[in-house]
Amino acid sequence: MTDETVVVVGQGYVGLPLAMRAVEVGYRVVGLDTDARRAARLGAASSYVEDVDSAVLSAALASGRYRPSVDYRDAAGFDYAVITVPTPLADGTPDLQHVERSVAALAPLVSTGATVILESTTYPGTTEEIVLPLLEAGSGLRAGHDFLLGYSPERIDPGNRQWSFANTPKVVSGIDAQSCEKVQRFYDTLVDKTIPVRGTREAEMTKLLENTFRHVNVALVNELAIAGHRLGVDVWEAIDAASTKPFGYLRFTPGPGVGGHCLPIDPSYLSWEVKRSLGTSFRFVELANDINNQMPHYVTDRLTQALNRRGKAVRGARVLLLGLAYKKNSSDCRESPAVRVAERLAWLGADISAVDPNVDPEQAPPFVSLVPLDAARVRAADIVVLLTDHDGVDYQLLDEAPLVFDTRHRLPAGRNVEVL
Repeated sequence: MTDETVVVVGQGYVGLPLAMRAVEVGYRVVGLDTDARRAARLGAASSYVEDVDSAVLSAALASGRYRPSVDYRDAAGFDYAVITVPTPLADGTPDLQHVERSVAALAPLVSTGATVILESTTYPGTTEEIVLPLLEAGSGLRAGHDFLLGYSPERIDPGNRQWSFANTPKVVSGIDAQSCEKVQRFYDTLVDKTIPVRGTREAEMTKLLENTFRHVNVALVNELAIAGHRLGVDVWEAIDAASTKPFGYLRFTPGPGVGGHCLPIDPSYLSWEVKRSLGTSFRFVELANDINNQMPHYVTDRLTQALNRRGKAVRGARVLLLGLAYKKNSSDCRESPAVRVAERLAWLGADISAVDPNVDPEQAPPFVSLVPLDAARVRAADIVVLLTDHDGVDYQLLDEAPLVFDTRHRLPAGRNVEVL
């Protein structure tokens, strides 16, 4: 137990697990969010983040050490402030307005000895070039002298049952040695292992490297899937075979595209910064963007061809989509390729319904009806399109479908199943 207070700005899929862990180890925690509805749900012990059970939230509230709020005045006197707000793109340019507003609101509350940590994904230089001057201007204090400042990239993987916030190694950094030491000491109380790096720019680059690596490799196997289909090669069997190599290979699999906050956005932060600072293109990122962004169109073309072979047009076809979230076992529809497939099918005139037990109906596109999965709906569909392979779904029901297009290779190829 500790008398220290932690303020977590942003109570989404990154901030809420962090807040719950901080409560668990004994901190007093204020969870700030600009969305009053979110704050009200948190206060009622109703979790909207799949990695945080409502029972855990209820226990945190009952402990008296967790207070959700929309009022920055509740953060007064904090020892640590962790900023976990979104950093989207606006017309291909980093949009840091949420970070800037959060920092400006926190700045008057910074006191001598306090520590501020940015976790939001961003380009190298943000902590020193944007966060530091805003904090100094709003507080009248000096970073590295009166208060400490660092960066620690979030590594939350929603729905991952093996790697949680606590057991995932945490990269930490500071604007100087004293700040880094303080940031590391804080996260050492929350996670099993911390990895300090030289400075905040290296830590900011670490996050972009991790996601760019995945983005580029997903694009590689997506392009292989397209080429393999045209060449008559079972690329999935080739991937399985290559995965038996114990060195020099990491397994990535094709799919309908990339989604969430990370892969469609984070690599573009790196590409933008390279272009801005160096005047050159980051060609790997641009090529990966081009391939992965086209996958929903490719999926739509493939299912159109599958319907055509059965004498059925897309217009008026009954299409049942299995999964709207961007990844398995997640409720997150942000930038989801499944939603982009649904949009294109709606534009083509298909009659669309979707099954996703993880997704809040309010998050579903207005032109898609969320329905339960049952044999009658499967039989009535002209085609079932498996876009997100959640666990806990009765895939045997798909045996009743006249036609299935499986973009995740969850099902064995058969008389009624075509694989991406």
